[in-house]
Amino acid sequence: MPVTKLDAETALVLIDLQNATVGAPCVPHSGPDVVTRAALLAEAFREYGATVVLVRVTHAEDHSDGTPGRKDAPSYTGPMPTGWDEIVEDLRGHPGDIVVTKRNWGAFYGTDLDLQLRRRGITQVVLAGIATTIGVESTARNAHELGYHVTLATDAMADMDPDAHRHSIERIFPMIGECGTSAEIIEVLAKSR
Repeated sequence: MPVTKLDAETALVLIDLQNATVGAPCVPHSGPDVVTRAALLAEAFREYGATVVLVRVTHAEDHSDGTPGRKDAPSYTGPMPTGWDEIVEDLRGHPGDIVVTKRNWGAFYGTDLDLQLRRRGITQVVLAGIATTIGVESTARNAHELGYHVTLATDAMADMDPDAHRHSIERIFPMIGECGTSAEIIEVLAKSR
């Protein structure tokens, strides 16, 4: 279904568009393509005076602040390149933007994102970023559970696994919110202002 409405108080939340994730091999869109579309969304939101949130993930050098618990997949424990966790240059540097730092998959747990949004009266979030099935989906699920209206910019997100990406887009996201392209969202945004 197309995007039908953006609330008067809607925030754009861009997930993990930072040097390491944008440089990773992604499908169906490349990291730079996702950033281009995310930057267009951010520019439109800023133009209309709407809130833009940039979420980044980081961890201590020794990984001591990572999420605990046993899992089958191995955790990366090596050193990260300098600047791996910095928001990409195309998105950073706007003084009105909110920057949220997380240490988990989702942007709500363990951060002040919910507080930042509620203080501004935000009732809806538009989500985009990398990776679709990790940071974006976790944040979308949390936003839905917290009572936000959720919109997903499906052409401004990508993943490392095409089947997993498709599953999120086709099966999970329609149960959480409305899906549309960045151009469709910008058009609805313009009509709502």
